[in-house]
Amino acid sequence: MQDIGEKLTALRRRAGLSQKELAERLAIYGVHVSNQAVSKWEKGMTQPNADQFLALCRALDAENIGAEFFGRRAGLLRDLNDAGVRKLREYADLLRASGLYTLPAAERSERVLPLYSLAVSAGTGQFLDSDDFESIIVGADVPDTADYGVRVAGNSMEPRYTDGQTVWVQYRRTLRSGEIGIFLYDDNAYLKQLIIDDSGVRLHSLNPDYSDIPIRSAGELRILGRVVM
Repeated sequence: MQDIGEKLTALRRRAGLSQKELAERLAIYGVHVSNQAVSKWEKGMTQPNADQFLALCRALDAENIGAEFFGRRAGLLRDLNDAGVRKLREYADLLRASGLYTLPAAERSERVLPLYSLAVSAGTGQFLDSDDFESIIVGADVPDTADYGVRVAGNSMEPRYTDGQTVWVQYRRTLRSGEIGIFLYDDNAYLKQLIIDDSGVRLHSLNPDYSDIPIRSAGELRILGRVVM
């Protein structure tokens, strides 16, 4: 097994995150640490506790802990390569979206998710302050895939998303063209549709009164998640 610190470093770099950005990401899952704490984990000076470790796995999309930390996949993922794992995840999303295979509401327990009180601007953009959120109890009306919620500010995504509405987001590092997500660009957080075509990458507003935001370099765009509701 790789040293935990070495593996965390590799996973963080794979995700394209700095230590500070990883610390900010952990706050989504209720773990508040400094980038210095992340540095100590990676250097092997300290180790994350159980809660911190599970949050790290979620923040770094290390859902198959056996594969990430022990070098072998387990369960349904045991015999799949990376492309197969991606296909399995996509199929699971389709099954959830169909509504035919989800547990009855009575069998789905309540859970606590962070809801950001600093609205993601659907118009001009605001920085998503990872420390400014409230923890709320959600039930079966919120998709199981949701990791956090944000309140929308502005009308650039009308008519689908309106000012003051809460949207629920699944943490993802990558999105396909056409998907709607939360993005960080030039220190502003946006609710937009990602468009990737021959003309480049841009953040698209559903409201035709707003112009799209062209992305100078794909490396400057951080994806904070995919809107699932």
